[in-house]
Order: sequence, then C-alpha cells, then structure tokens
Amino acid sequence: MGVDISTPPLVLAIAQLGGIAHLSDALLPAVVDRHFGTNYVARKRQRFQQTADSSFDLTELRNAIDFYVREVMNAKRGSGGVFINVMEKLTMGNARTTLQTRLTAAMDAGIDGLTLSAGLHMGSLDLIKDNPRFHDIKLGIIVSSVRALKIFLHRAARVERLPDYIVVEGPLAGGHLGFPLNWQDFDLATIVAEVQRLLTQEGLCIPVIPAGGIFTGDEAVTFLEKGAMAVQVATRFAITRECGLPDEVKQAFLAAGPEDVEVNMTSPTGYPMRMLKSSPAIGTMVRPMCASYGYGLDCHGECSYRTAYEQFQLDGGATRSGETICLCTMMHGYKVWTCGQNVSRLKETTVRLPDGSYQLPTAEDVFRAYQHQVERQPFLTPAHSGDQVRSHR
Repeated sequence: MGVDISTPPLVLAIAQLGGIAHLSDALLPAVVDRHFGTNYVARKRQRFQQTADSSFDLTELRNAIDFYVREVMNAKRGSGGVFINVMEKLTMGNARTTLQTRLTAAMDAGIDGLTLSAGLHMGSLDLIKDNPRFHDIKLGIIVSSVRALKIFLHRAARVERLPDYIVVEGPLAGGHLGFPLNWQDFDLATIVAEVQRLLTQEGLCIPVIPAGGIFTGDEAVTFLEKGAMAVQVATRFAITRECGLPDEVKQAFLAAGPEDVEVNMTSPTGYPMRMLKSSPAIGTMVRPMCASYGYGLDCHGECSYRTAYEQFQLDGGATRSGETICLCTMMHGYKVWTCGQNVSRLKETTVRLPDGSYQLPTAEDVFRAYQHQVERQPFLTPAHSGDQVRSHR
C-alpha cells in the first residue's frame, strides 16, 4: 500500500491475527529515515551535491532495506506472514541492479515472501535465482490478465521456479492500474476465471488470490466458493489506526462520495492511477527531488515529470493542471490520495463521532469484519473509554 502506508504496526497486527500483510519497498530509505532517525536520504543528497550523481548507492540501499525488514521480522508474532511488495518497474536510475538489490536484501533480511508487482519485470527471477532462499521463500506475482501470466510462467519455467501464488488484480483497485482508461470494460471475476482455466489447462496447482474491490466478507466468500484460496484487500485497512496515512487523509477517505474518485494520467510512469480528485498533488508543480529520492529516473537520469518541470520553468512558471506530478515528492508527503473504487463505502463500516469526524477502526476490527461481520454492523473497538460506541463482537 504505497509509501509508508502499510506500516510495521499494521502488518504486525495482521500477522498476529494469522493473516498475511505486505510492506512496500517504495522509498524505503526515506521511510527508514522517518521512523528510525537514519540519514540515507541526506547522504544521497550530499553525494549529488558533490558529484551531480543522482543514482542510488547500492550499499546504502541494501542497508536501508535490511535494517527495515529485520526490525519488522524481529518484532513479528503469531502464525501469519509478513511479505514485501516489490514494484518491479521502478527505474531508480539503474533498474536492473537496484531491483536485484531490493529483492535480495529483503530475502537476506528474513522476509517471509516477495510479491512482484507494478508491471512484470521478466528478468526478476534471474536476478535472484542464485540466492540461497530462492526455492524456499514464498514468491508471488500480481497480474491483471491471462496474457501477462502466460508470459511470466514461460519465463519462470526457464529457472524452474513457479510462483507460489498469483494475485489477480482487477480494475477497481487503488493506485496504478494494470488496465487502460477503459478500465470499466474489465471485470475481476472474469479475469480470475480465465486465470483458473489457464492453470487447469497447464496442469498447475497454484493458489489464485483475487484483489481489487473486494469490500466485504460476503464478497470475499463469493470468490472463495469459486476456487480462490484467499483474497487480497487494502481499502478498508487504509483507514485503520495502525495505517501510516495521516488522520486528515483517512477522514478524507471516509467523507468521500463516488463522485470524488477518478482515474487519471497524472503519474509520470504513463500508467493510469486511481485517486481522490481532491488529492493535493493534482495540478501542483513542485521542484523534483531526484537528488533525494529519484525513484522514477531512467538510466539517463530523466523522468517525464522532471522534463515537464523544466519546461514549466522555461515557460515562466505559467499555471498548469492535469499534467504529471512528482510521485516521489508527493507520495513521500502523503499528497497523492490513491484509493480503491469503493472508498466511498468506507463510511458504512464505522460511526460518526459527535465532532463530525469518523471513528477509525483498528486493524483487528477490519480483519474480524471480513471474517464474521453480522447484519453489516461495524466492528469497532472504542477509540478510548469516553467513546459511546457499541462494539459488535
């Protein structure tokens, strides 16, 4: 769930309950700085000032990931799992070597599983095939079509390492979508059925996990009854107390209506992205922080936002809107309010407090609601002893 949104407290709570939760490896050096007072970003910026080199120091990158993952894994309790979502299409100035560093560092630090996402990088398995944990770590992929799965399975056969699970993400998910702007023409249930048929035809027994728009336990059961082994959910956990989003963003999600959600092309990656229309990042030109972050830089040190900003400066700073945004800077500052299509339903899952705000559920509240929700009443643990809120347990 993006940059420092699925935080250690959230994933540890889910693992304690017996579920599987994902950390994200996006901007991890900056995330580690935020939580542990390290200086990875400052050192990267200093190196840029001295050498004009905005690439990542691979040793520093490895150290940041290793530190973060070990901290989480050492704190893990319960029978669940802690996986890490690795966005393969992040270029970071040197896509291949930085991806290899990110993957192997997480493996060596003891992560339970790797989920390869954000566009399949066909060379990922080759990058980690010599790691001692290659055959025992849980390894999964996220796809949005049978075609993408076929390509990956063909490549996986070369290294004799099939995925342990396949997440099929539909068009109602939040953030970057694996669909064109006519995403309404696609349906999660249809894609899941196509994936299941392909696996049957190939004689493969790989768990299929639907994702994107599964808002209630009833909706999850529908997929389980049709052969899914689990479901992946995110939107409802984004407003939990353990989630890294600031409370003002969580309240914006809770107050949102269907008309407040859009799929736009503001991402410099060129992929559609779903977010709230009120995201502060939209239409805002900020100085690129490539020296500090640089996750979107290609091998030539360029990204489409950086190009647009430089042109913006040449044009005398004329106001622009609807163009690309600096994902690195804006996501680090929680200014890109990415969300699932069903974000407007969140208010059904909680209660309004006397001050007009909504009570934030705990991760356990949401987890239990998916398992046992009765009569669509919200499962809520009172925020503090003074709350007059009934707990449906």
